Amino acid sequence: MNRLTFQIYRIIVPKFIRKRILAKRLPIAILDYYDSLPEPPSKEIEIVLNYLRKNSIAIFPYDFQDEYQAQDIEVFDDREKGMCYVLQDGKRLYFKKRWGKQKIRNLYNLLSKEQDIRSPHRYLTEQFRFEDGEVLVDVGAAEGNFALSVVEKASKIVLFETDKAWIEPLQATFEPWKDKVTIVQKFVSDVTNATNTTLDDYLSLDGSGVFLKIDVEGAESRLLEGAKRILGQQDRVKAAVCTYHKQNDEKEFTELLSNYSFQVSPSDGFMLFYFDKKIKAPYFRRGLIRAVRNA
Repeated sequence: MNRLTFQIYRIIVPKFIRKRILAKRLPIAILDYYDSLPEPPSKEIEIVLNYLRKNSIAIFPYDFQDEYQAQDIEVFDDREKGMCYVLQDGKRLYFKKRWGKQKIRNLYNLLSKEQDIRSPHRYLTEQFRFEDGEVLVDVGAAEGNFALSVVEKASKIVLFETDKAWIEPLQATFEPWKDKVTIVQKFVSDVTNATNTTLDDYLSLDGSGVFLKIDVEGAESRLLEGAKRILGQQDRVKAAVCTYHKQNDEKEFTELLSNYSFQVSPSDGFMLFYFDKKIKAPYFRRGLIRAVRNA
């Protein structure tokens, strides 16, 4: 399909139908690709291929996700704040105003899958932990579920979120810890101006360990470019950096952080990020890399 034909296709064919077509065609293309290779796929890849042979397309192509059911999630009303929330480890996690309860259930169900111990998008492991007294810098905080999971351990939390509709829910969620939580409504990039900041320009950290959680919809490379001081000079740095948005992110970010003397390892398993219109062979991507540097 040439570019003009593709543009006409996008105009004529409704989005929901295009999604259905993609859901059928992409698994076939993936299976055909791996069947055409001269060598059999790795055991990790074969697990994912077996899932696609039996199931519809999924971002997390693993059986564990079937254990999660959105209808099992209880959503509560806070009439005083005009927002709904779910309970996460006994703490209130608020969501955007005007969101219906089913939309909240669906999102929190996805968030729960993301942080399942078997998920390729899981930030923490038994070896890669958030320790008492560390500073959390959460870039791309959204609803703040990860920050909420470590709020009692953190000495300080900085939440970067540019979506205006998330600011009030974040303020409500972290109200009990407002003395140590700062919400910053700026993009984190490689420049500093009215709407952007670099981590190097914004953060002034002491000797405390810092934990960077970075999930910024494909802008991770620019963020890392603006964090040279933090990455190169700050004592005790951990970073969980998402690598599923672009095909080469895992390789490029691993090399970059290794040059700063980080020990880098990928998350287990793969994601199938079929929302990327440029997705191509070999199709599967690591959800994130975990990096540690102790100066």
